[in-house]
Amino acid sequence: MTEFIVRFLICNMAICIIIGILLLGRTVCKRVLAKRLQYHLWILFLGLLLIPFLPIPLFGFRPSFSWIRYLQTRLSLCGFMQTGLFPSGSDTGITTSPNTAALTTKGSTDWINDFALSVHREMPASLFLILCGIWLFGILAMLLLIVRSWLRLNAIQNSALPLQHEKTRTLYAECLAEMKIRKNIPIFSTAFLKSPMIVGWRRPQIYLPIHLISDYDEAHLRYMLYHELQHYKHQDALINHFINLATVFYWFNPLVWYALKKMRDDRELACDSSVLTLLKENEYEEYGNTLIHFAEKLSLPSFPFATGISGTMKQMEHRISNISTYRKPSFRKKLASAASFLLMFALLSGLAPALSTYAANGEHYNWNTASQHVANLDLSSYFDGYEGSFVLYTAETGRWDVYDLEQATYRSSPDSTYKIYDALFGLEAQIITPASTQIKWNGELYPFEQWNADQTLTSAMQASVNWYFQSIDRQLGTARIDSLLKKIKYGNENTAGGLSSYWIESSLTISPVEQVELLTKLFQNGFDFAPEYMSTVKDSILLSSCKHGNIYGKTGTGRVDEKDINGWFVGAVEVSGNTCFFATNIRASHDAAGSRAREITMSVLSDLGIWDHPFP
Repeated sequence: MTEFIVRFLICNMAICIIIGILLLGRTVCKRVLAKRLQYHLWILFLGLLLIPFLPIPLFGFRPSFSWIRYLQTRLSLCGFMQTGLFPSGSDTGITTSPNTAALTTKGSTDWINDFALSVHREMPASLFLILCGIWLFGILAMLLLIVRSWLRLNAIQNSALPLQHEKTRTLYAECLAEMKIRKNIPIFSTAFLKSPMIVGWRRPQIYLPIHLISDYDEAHLRYMLYHELQHYKHQDALINHFINLATVFYWFNPLVWYALKKMRDDRELACDSSVLTLLKENEYEEYGNTLIHFAEKLSLPSFPFATGISGTMKQMEHRISNISTYRKPSFRKKLASAASFLLMFALLSGLAPALSTYAANGEHYNWNTASQHVANLDLSSYFDGYEGSFVLYTAETGRWDVYDLEQATYRSSPDSTYKIYDALFGLEAQIITPASTQIKWNGELYPFEQWNADQTLTSAMQASVNWYFQSIDRQLGTARIDSLLKKIKYGNENTAGGLSSYWIESSLTISPVEQVELLTKLFQNGFDFAPEYMSTVKDSILLSSCKHGNIYGKTGTGRVDEKDINGWFVGAVEVSGNTCFFATNIRASHDAAGSRAREITMSVLSDLGIWDHPFP
């Protein structure tokens, strides 16, 4: 829920911009765009307001605007402080007893060390929970107001009587016939309304104030009935429900309130224009006089569930002005109006993906399983207490074995598993070379003894030495890293979290499926890098080489506020002329370390008969 609130805030910024574009376009095209089409643009806007709540990515798109992604990342991190390079004795709050997992072979000293530094929150997640609470409280308050309004309306409906006035009943029947409405729409009279209104979507009903019936004026009453029936023909009662829904969920956004007010104004202008199409030119003035004559009586707004001819005095002035200048549009004007509408429609529709809270975070990888041979595994007993997934790809058969497909496409921080590709980038940029991968230690003391020394790629990978890879990143620079991430299509390709920390529980995220896809390309040289670079990286993550085959792997641990919340183990097994690629991810509020992910993986591989050889 906390993450949704962050993304929803970003969406509201985008919504404000869309409102500005809509108001500007409405002003620019005012003389060309028909009133009914102006109103239809607001209906599109209502649809856009629903997008943040959709539980699926919109059309599979990701946000089109980098600044939206940047704000998304910065607010999501909300002051995450990455604890990277700390001198000895500094007050870091780092847990110095690492999770360590060792895999050895006979006569070998190959180790995999799951060292992880903790990242801390400068701004606690509780702040977002408070914001969430305020938002939900506002929703509850709005719902109570709507319920109160509904009860008032229900009381009026219960007290209303079927229309008995014969002349009005005859007039109403004529209006229905003229507008070619065959549906039976009951009409009632009531003493508790000042203006006519139509209520209901599936079972519409019209309510007339008694004072209009007693002061019977055929022309005025005819125009009012035309107006209410136009609301029915254009399903404005249904649109009202969506307006009320938007008011509830966007109660805190004044620009949304303003936009919805403009929408209601344009709805009445559109309805007036529809009525005018039924009239002769010499009747336009009389229709305007109806609004003028009843302006004081009709000035009170109707219920949120109802539509009617009423409005404020300012709205009435605007509507009367529109009536006085109305001319039936020529074919050329209709064509220009349609072209303007389509242009605005295309522009607003193009902004739609930016409003998806699901897609805005790139939370899930859009994996096309239809083109893959995917089998489901039941490994729930291995993952007891964890959210996560296990993914296995067998190169020889092209078969995917997956535990929990939804979690297998869920993107989370890669943590130290990213070092595989950081090393590849360093080799590509010749910051390190296959013949010389050493980077000198700068003398700063770190909480893990293994880090306080010069490092080669192999030693840095085995001890998961952050400063080694951060040094590569500093020399690469953000622009080069972005380019390389895009080249290999690494996860969400987002480095907004900062040059030294984007891969440590920060902006860069990746799913288990993508981890396996990348490992497959790495081993098969699908990145179009020099083959010796691939070999150097593979050698650095080699865990065991024996007569049974080879196993490669890298752990990763995401530690936040001294708690291990995100554990990875990714790698490959080469055995009997075949290569299997795997990725395991586990997530929990604590104890979700890379070492635990490794234990789960080794148990699964053993039980599947892929690698059941003990490590001496």
